[in-house]
Amino acid sequence: MPEQSNDYRVVVFGAAGVGKSSLVLRFVRGTFRETYIPTIEDTYRQVISCDKSICTLQITDTTGSHQFPAMQRLSISKGHAFMLVYSVTSRQSIEELQPIYEQICQIKGDIQKVPIMLVGNKSDDTQREVDASEGEVLATKWKCSFMETSAKMNYNVQELFQELLNLEKRRSVSLQVDGKKSKQQRKKDKLKGKCSIM
Repeated sequence: MPEQSNDYRVVVFGAAGVGKSSLVLRFVRGTFRETYIPTIEDTYRQVISCDKSICTLQITDTTGSHQFPAMQRLSISKGHAFMLVYSVTSRQSIEELQPIYEQICQIKGDIQKVPIMLVGNKSDDTQREVDASEGEVLATKWKCSFMETSAKMNYNVQELFQELLNLEKRRSVSLQVDGKKSKQQRKKDKLKGKCSIM
């Protein structure tokens, strides 16, 4: 199958169990799964606006294990933007991002033009091992953006993906197609000031 040039590919990396799939599923489907199911590799698609035309946001949810280095290299070489996810409840998960970041630098070369977000997930959890300030320091060192999220509480999930697209300087990409609001946003606006049964 020929590669679609109007795809915008986002690759999500991070250790096993940090919530990569949860973030992606929360963004794409608006759902959250309590149980942990290990991922080999999944791809999700969402329609977005790109240079004032419609294109496909392709999100690759990668494995948290290090068993597939060839798949990791391929994902980096094909990716346009990257999310490096760790859990704020695991210091080891933030340390495991270093070799992935180094590999992105090695494969992509000048990373100044590559949108990268460092993401501290599970910010709702009280068993914190990594402070937000540590994430900010690492993001500054890596010259990338930083955000804390909670897939469980749906905190900063939509904002995370929009911010990642905002970092793209080579072309204009947005979650809103032709200035239209997403279905979720229209629904929220519609419900403003109205009662709804839960």
